[in-house]
Amino acid sequence: MSRRILITGGTGQVGLELARLNWPADVEPHFPDRAALDLGSEASVTCLANHDWAAVINCAAYTAVDKAESEVGTAFLVNAQGPAWLAEATARAGIPLIHVSTDYVFSGDGEGFYEPGDPVGPPGVYGASKLAGELAVRTGNPRSIVLRTAWVLSAYRGNFLKTMLRIGAADDSIRVVADQIGCPTSAADIAGALQAITLAHLKDKGAPTGIYHFVNGGEASWCDLAREIFALSAAAGGPSADVTAITTADYPTIARRPANSRLCTASLTRDFGMTPRPWRDAVAEIVTELVGSSAQEKK
Repeated sequence: MSRRILITGGTGQVGLELARLNWPADVEPHFPDRAALDLGSEASVTCLANHDWAAVINCAAYTAVDKAESEVGTAFLVNAQGPAWLAEATARAGIPLIHVSTDYVFSGDGEGFYEPGDPVGPPGVYGASKLAGELAVRTGNPRSIVLRTAWVLSAYRGNFLKTMLRIGAADDSIRVVADQIGCPTSAADIAGALQAITLAHLKDKGAPTGIYHFVNGGEASWCDLAREIFALSAAAGGPSADVTAITTADYPTIARRPANSRLCTASLTRDFGMTPRPWRDAVAEIVTELVGSSAQEKK
């Protein structure tokens, strides 16, 4: 008998990568669009009870960090209230809820890599709304897992890597912030982690719950990442640009960005046996996919 998995946010970077994965023959993932499942509607989420789901993976989110400062209600509706309704519905059904969150729940002022249990302190509305969603999920469903991640990159949708390649195709130089440090992370690798956690819970109702971090190994500044992207792209015959390091003060934004977004994944390795690969390997894979596709289109 097939076990049906509900996956929200199927058109986002991680959702699209979840759809690309090979799932076991007896597991059937479903990716409803917003018309079928609207996290901003309690009635829509409550309809979950009318379906025989084995687990829910919530990748849906409001991610416009700067716009969130003026669209507070929308940010909290999608990032906090929606997950609260999901937690209630999945708890009633007795099924696990795996929820994706962010490094923005931390202040970004700390040193070293943040552990899941470290004190939180969101720097803005986006982070505050995601933290509220975490609390709703963890208190609303005892069989819940919050997976925080950061600096998500893929060949899909909008992200820093694709922006760099686009700029490199038009300009020969760019200024990039060098005093914000984090862990560049492949959406495909996040999807793999979410799948592994979900399958572990389908196999064992006593599988670990709680808050975990998943990012690719190592650390980099945005400037480091840009230079790596252009080096890889140039080697593959794609666009490149000279990168000049600047400070956060040189590139003001509406919402404050965390200076430190590094996340520790040790507890995920301990409880689920996952050791994320280095970020440079993950970035190389994405650049190869994008530049290779462009090269083929030009032929």
